[in-house]
Amino acid sequence: MSEEILINVTPMETRVALIENGLLQEIFIERPHSKGHVGDIYLGKIVRVMPGMEAAFVDIGLERAAFIHNADIAPVGPNGFEVREDPPPPIQNLVREGQMIVVQVAKDPISTKGARLTTHLTLPSRHLVYLPRSPHMGISQRLEDEEERARLLTALDECIAQEDMQGQGGFIIRTAAEGCSAEDFIEDIRFLKKLWSAVERRIGENREVRVLHRDVPLYMRAMRDLITPHIEKIRVDTQSAYEEIARFIEDFIPDFSNKLELYTGERPVFDLYGIDDEINKALGRQVKLKSGGDLVIDQTEAMTTVDVNTGAYLGSKNHAETVLKTNLEAATSIARQLRVRNLGGIIILDFIDMVDPEHQRQVLRTLAKALEKDHARTMITGMSELGLVEMTRKRTRESLEQSLCSECVVCKGRGRQKTAETICYEIFREILRVARVYENDVILVMASQDVVDRLLDEESSTLADLEELIGKTIRFEVEPMYTQEQFDVVLF
Repeated sequence: MSEEILINVTPMETRVALIENGLLQEIFIERPHSKGHVGDIYLGKIVRVMPGMEAAFVDIGLERAAFIHNADIAPVGPNGFEVREDPPPPIQNLVREGQMIVVQVAKDPISTKGARLTTHLTLPSRHLVYLPRSPHMGISQRLEDEEERARLLTALDECIAQEDMQGQGGFIIRTAAEGCSAEDFIEDIRFLKKLWSAVERRIGENREVRVLHRDVPLYMRAMRDLITPHIEKIRVDTQSAYEEIARFIEDFIPDFSNKLELYTGERPVFDLYGIDDEINKALGRQVKLKSGGDLVIDQTEAMTTVDVNTGAYLGSKNHAETVLKTNLEAATSIARQLRVRNLGGIIILDFIDMVDPEHQRQVLRTLAKALEKDHARTMITGMSELGLVEMTRKRTRESLEQSLCSECVVCKGRGRQKTAETICYEIFREILRVARVYENDVILVMASQDVVDRLLDEESSTLADLEELIGKTIRFEVEPMYTQEQFDVVLF
C-alpha cells in the first residue's frame, strides 16, 4: 500500500490531500474566513442555561453561540483534576448565566448548529495526547500488539517520572507512537508541558471572552495526525510551508526527512494527481462502480443514506453471485466515499438484498476492514431484517459538500423545482382570487419566459375560458430575472 500526502498552500486557502495507490482518500480544506476550531481552547461566558435540555449556550466569540451539555462539564477539584460524576449533576448545579468557563471545541459549527464544547481539555502532540485536568493513562485501541502496548506504557511511565510530571495530568499514547523510543516521549512531554503552562498563564490574565490556545495550521496538523509508516512521499508546493514542515520533521520524525519534497513543477500539484476532478465527483449524488453498478448518496440534516444498485452489471454466474460481487465492491467504495466526503453522524447503507447469511457476513467484514483505515471513529451494526446496515461516523467538522457548496437560491435546497404547468395553474388561481376582490378591467401577469410561453401556447384555451369567466383582460410580460417559480399578478 503506497500513500502520499499532497499539500497545496496559497494566500486564499490551504488544501491537504491523502492519496492511497493513486486514489484520493481524504481531503482537508482551510480558508482564512472559515478556519476550523476543533481543538481550540477558549475562555467563554455562559449566556443561557437550559435545564430542560441539560445544556447551556456559551459565547466564545464566534458568530453563533456554542453549545455544551452537562455530561461535558466537570468542576475542577482542589488537586487540579476534574471531578466527574455519573450520572452528571443538573446543568443548573454546574454553571450559571454570566459565569466565565474554560472550554475546548469538540465539534465545529455545522449547518445551523453552533460549535460543541467540552471542559475535558486535551492537547495533542505527535505521539501523545496530554490531559492536563485528568490523571487518566491510556493507549490507542488501534495499537493491537500486546507486547508493544506494554512496552510503550512502561516507557511512558519512566519518562513521566524522569520529567517530574507525576500528578500533573494524564496521557494517552497515540497510534503514531508505535515503535517510538523514550526520547520521543520526553520531547513530546516537554513540549506539552510548555504549551499547557502558556494556556494557564493566559487563563489568569483577564476575564473577557477570548481564545486561549489555537491549534496549528492545517498543513502542520497533517504532519502531526496523518503521518504513518505507509507514507512514502510528502509533496509541498510552497517554500515557507516546506521549511516549517521540514523543521517539524527534523525535530519529531527525522526518519521522514528523505520523504519530504518541495514541488516546483509547472502544473499545480493537485492537477498532477487529478484531485480537483475527484473533488467535483465527490459533490455529486452518484458514484459509478467498476463492475457497472453504482452508489446513490443523499445527505440530509438527520442522516446520510447510501443506496447500492447493480446498474448495468449482469454478472456471469447466478443472481446471488452477481449481487455479492456488487455489494463487496460497494462496501469498499462506501468506506472511501465517507472519508473523501467527510460524511458523519448516522449513515444508513442499503445494500442489494442478499438471502445467504454468509454473503451478508462477507459484506459486513469487507466494510469493517475498509473502515479500519478511517481516522474518524466508526461503529457498524449488523444487517437488519430489511437488509439495511446502520452505522455512525464521528463528525467534528462540516462535510465536503457543506464546506464547498451553498443552498440553491432557486429550489432552496429541495433539488427540485415546480414545473411550468404547475406555475401556470398557480397563476390561474391567483387571478381568480384577485378578480373577485378588485374591479380593474386589466390584469398583468409577470413571469419567466417558459411560463409565459406555456400560458400563451398549451394553456391558451384555458386562458380564454378564464378571461370569459372573470370578464377581464389578461396581459403578460416576461421578466428575465424571475426564476421559473416566481411570478406576480398586478392590477393594471
